[in-house]
Amino acid sequence: MSKETDIMEYFDEILPNAACELNYSKDYELVIAVMLSAQTTDKSVNQVTAHLFKDFPTLKSLAEAKYEDIANEIRSLGLYQTKAK
Repeated sequence: MSKETDIMEYFDEILPNAACELNYSKDYELVIAVMLSAQTTDKSVNQVTAHLFKDFPTLKSLAEAKYEDIANEIRSLGLYQTKAK
């Protein structure tokens, strides 16, 4: 067996029902949620992203959003000013 297989089997043993706690429906939403999750809880990120992804339903609309609008959306998260950039 390879080291990779050993590691995967170990994780399957200690975390048999592991699942992502972040809510997302598109791959880019998961990437954004992970970036927002630094220094905060998944629960807080899920609350913020529910509104964020509703107000900016496409990656293009999010990319074109003003910094201030994003900052206001994620204000409840730690380091929100840096994350908004």
